[in-house]
Amino acid sequence: MNTLLFPLEKSNIAVIGLGYVGLPLAVEFAKKFPVTGYDISNSRVEELSKGVDHTLEIEDKLLQSVLVRSKEDFNTQSTGFYPTCSHKDLADCNVYIVTVPTPTDKHNRPVLTPMLKASEAIGKVLKEGDVVIYESTVYPGVTEEECVPVLEKESGLKFNQDFYVGYSPERINPGDKEHTVAKILKVTSGSSPEAADFIDGLYKLVITAGTFKASSIKVAEAAKVIENSQRDINIAFVNELSKIFNLLDIDTQEVLEAAGTKWNFLPFRPGLVGGHCIGVDPFYLAQKAQEVGYHPEIILAGRRLNDSMGKHVATEVIKHMMRKDLKVMESKVLILGFTFKEDCPDVRNTRVIDIYRELKNFDINVDVYDPWANAAEVAHEYHVQVLDREKQPDLSSYSAIILAVAHREFKTWTIAKSDKQVVYDVKGILGKDIVDARL
Repeated sequence: MNTLLFPLEKSNIAVIGLGYVGLPLAVEFAKKFPVTGYDISNSRVEELSKGVDHTLEIEDKLLQSVLVRSKEDFNTQSTGFYPTCSHKDLADCNVYIVTVPTPTDKHNRPVLTPMLKASEAIGKVLKEGDVVIYESTVYPGVTEEECVPVLEKESGLKFNQDFYVGYSPERINPGDKEHTVAKILKVTSGSSPEAADFIDGLYKLVITAGTFKASSIKVAEAAKVIENSQRDINIAFVNELSKIFNLLDIDTQEVLEAAGTKWNFLPFRPGLVGGHCIGVDPFYLAQKAQEVGYHPEIILAGRRLNDSMGKHVATEVIKHMMRKDLKVMESKVLILGFTFKEDCPDVRNTRVIDIYRELKNFDINVDVYDPWANAAEVAHEYHVQVLDREKQPDLSSYSAIILAVAHREFKTWTIAKSDKQVVYDVKGILGKDIVDARL
């Protein structure tokens, strides 16, 4: 192994970005290594320093078991997790793992700013022999063509001579307590054979599911970006089927149940496609394809169709209200659920907002109730005031109820079919006999 690469047991790790991806990874590594968790959000660092995680990805008890509350104590320990927003605390680290968001702008173009800013921060403290690993979802080429030049510029060091990089795509599924970070097989890669071996070996120490070493960084980047693109396209297909079957007066859920009796039928279901991955990643692949002169048809068609589903749901609800001779303008409609998926507080890129906005276009008074969403976060990100989650709303006071997110709480509620109310089930968890329609 190249002498610039230190023994695995000497790793002093920094995790840049302490969100849904970074925190679970940092906690896992902190069981065996000293881990400095860096985030630019003061409130996030303060929260973690108290042993609390509002994302609910890590149980407070587990977080507190690895947490080191002072820099002085951290410097004397061989393991543990120290959260900070001070750039100076990164100087002693020799492995930097970047887990920052990779969003798109309003035109669906990739925004690499968080990754480039993280690279700048690392570059200022980068030393000979250090290793930088990127986990954020990107299109092929970003690590070596966009991030490495920033590292070189800020550090004055030479890539693959003085420092090394790798790419190991995150695969965390927010809210999933079964497929946690250690239980998901990890794809790894490195900028040289020695770096690839080092990075693969490092992850093997904490990933019980094992690792898969890709042949290059670009292969690892491409593998990640197609994972979610594949899901997006499959969901787009069943969403289109839902629209077709609705016009044919056929229940889509019953069709899928029947088709699912074949052993190789893929069990995708129609729905809203949001979140920080599936609704975003296809645009990254499309961007790179267009840069090299290819216009992707299936990928972008799938995105367009999935992005249309919120408006489709709102339109169907209004149609059913009109069929029941219910007033539309200035009526009251309740949306149950606002997070991008069930039993999870994550509201990033939730497409429930599309239903909300379309209903508002018809001058409908829309209430949103979600027992998982943080009201302040929803108000800040979407300018929507959600109802008090401690008090169940009076369902009988609404002209229409839209079950948008399948939170477990909603499965226990009693919702009755009525001539004076429309019940629309986006997720297909309510009985067919009590809903007017479902996606």
